[in-house]
Amino acid sequence: MSSHPIPAPADPVPTPGAPPPDVLRCAYLDLQVTDLAASGAFYADVIGLVVTAEGPGWVALRTFDEFIHHNLLLREGPVAATAAFAFRVRSPEDVDRAEAFYRELDCPVERRREGFAPGVGDAVRVQDPLGFPYEFFHAVEHVERLAWAYDRHGPGALVRLDHFNQVTPDVPRAVAFMEDLGFRVTEDIQDTAGTVYAAWLRRKPTVHDTALTGGAGPALHHVAFATHEKHNILAICDRLGALRQSDRIERGPGRHGVSNAFYLYLRDPDGHRVEIYTQDYYTGDPDNPVVTWDVHDNQRRDFWGNPVVPSWYTQATPVLDLGGRPVALTQRRDDSELEVTIGADGFSYTRPDEDAPMPSWKQGEYKLGHQL
Repeated sequence: MSSHPIPAPADPVPTPGAPPPDVLRCAYLDLQVTDLAASGAFYADVIGLVVTAEGPGWVALRTFDEFIHHNLLLREGPVAATAAFAFRVRSPEDVDRAEAFYRELDCPVERRREGFAPGVGDAVRVQDPLGFPYEFFHAVEHVERLAWAYDRHGPGALVRLDHFNQVTPDVPRAVAFMEDLGFRVTEDIQDTAGTVYAAWLRRKPTVHDTALTGGAGPALHHVAFATHEKHNILAICDRLGALRQSDRIERGPGRHGVSNAFYLYLRDPDGHRVEIYTQDYYTGDPDNPVVTWDVHDNQRRDFWGNPVVPSWYTQATPVLDLGGRPVALTQRRDDSELEVTIGADGFSYTRPDEDAPMPSWKQGEYKLGHQL
């Protein structure tokens, strides 16, 4: 691990003259699902989010430590897709700043004084230059914070929305634009040639509020909810096993190298990817050092060296434009992380140093055939 600046993009998004909004944190995901009953049951009854409110065609859910109306809004629709990545801003004036910032870029912008979602007030939604649908809001209905309601906490209690992860074809271009918006990089993955495969960016003082993963985009890679401790994640695994829903586990549990967090990846009834996440680290100082991982370091994605299933690299959720239509994908031109780190058999890991091969006693562990 070291620190290497992310190269400047070849085709940067122009930097607006208007000041950016002061983003506090990722706040909620507006997610379109095809079967509201099935999805609502998964998020409320299986992984334990709290239902704040529901109505015809929608349900709003939150984590136990949350005091704003919701962290996840499920809406029933014709396709499984992401309608908006929603960020809370510091003041009502920052909603005005968001509108001016994106109008200067000539992006599609819609302002609703009554809000776009139940429990959320004046807000602006945009389709940013990278194709992602964002919402910026300040006014919100407060609800009861259930941090002290231990009689309602299951052993796998989800306590916060931690981050989004977005798939985009040109990571340096996306990083430069997010930095214009006030985000700061905490970690990234590169190779010795300077190709950037992913980056983690934050507003709150954790590893990230969103991550940028290189691939065909714009798309949602996953939304992540935090638990207090890693044993809470193990309890979720046990619950999935007891419910005979262990096939919802896509990857993990494990320990990330990037972020140092303990993790579990699940797929909901529509295939939307959900991460359960805990125990990353503080990043709030202005001189917080950036950590750069080599793409061939097998501990970057899993600190224990376990392989990443190919679906984790190749599958993601489409995003919608402001009219509710799926946004066309742009393919990545740079090398893909999957191609440079997975061997010819489709599952074994490559090593950058031919003089330091995998130990003989470990060879075969990464082969799909051996696992079967």
